Amino acid sequence: MQPCAIETVFLDAGGVLCHPSWVRVAGALVRHGVAVTAPALAAAEQKATRDIDNASTIGTTDDRARGWLYFNLVLEHAGVTQNAGTDAALAELRDYHRESNLWEHVEPDVTPALAALRDRGLRLVVVSNANGRLRHLFDRVDLTKWFDHVLDSHEWGVEKPNPRLFALALEQSRADASKTIHVGDLYHVDVVGARQAGLREGVLFDMADLYDGVDCPRVSSLGALVEWIDKEQKCSLERIGDHEITS
Repeated sequence: MQPCAIETVFLDAGGVLCHPSWVRVAGALVRHGVAVTAPALAAAEQKATRDIDNASTIGTTDDRARGWLYFNLVLEHAGVTQNAGTDAALAELRDYHRESNLWEHVEPDVTPALAALRDRGLRLVVVSNANGRLRHLFDRVDLTKWFDHVLDSHEWGVEKPNPRLFALALEQSRADASKTIHVGDLYHVDVVGARQAGLREGVLFDMADLYDGVDCPRVSSLGALVEWIDKEQKCSLERIGDHEITS
């Protein structure tokens, strides 16, 4: 098979492009008598994500159930004991999320990285398990303009890791699977799903370096993703050159 360069990048939303507003979460908890800070919750985020990223949990839950299990684990890692106050705060946050989407924090490096990927001529597509409010969120946090397509699983009635969502993304974007990578923060959702869909590569977004030894490429930031893609493109061009010389 002749080597080919990357043309399309699929990106997960939550955990890659945007994160929960821990300031909002901490505020709700404090209003209900729970002493915790936003930095403490943010520090627990990656550990909670790693906890749910196993084949058993992914295989027996949907995205909605995993989302609130994840919040309980964030509280646990932040040293917060669940009680009536945490239950009330999470109920309040569920209502907010249902209307506005709580994953409203965008790290400062996101926009420059997306601009860099665009400058390289790459097609960018969001492929995310979400609650039907992802487009609303992206409009609100000014991310929509960077993407050719935004696929919210709720709108399509299918969730990752089901390869059907990736197939729909390929159809919508008219992308070639062999020239498409997917970047996400859950191995058993994003990497496994991308492989089952026949994509070129599933790349794990591992901000806290918690997946040592995993059998796929890892990046710790979107800036690191740009660097990884640059290296892959260079290697592809070199392999294409070698192929042409020997053919």
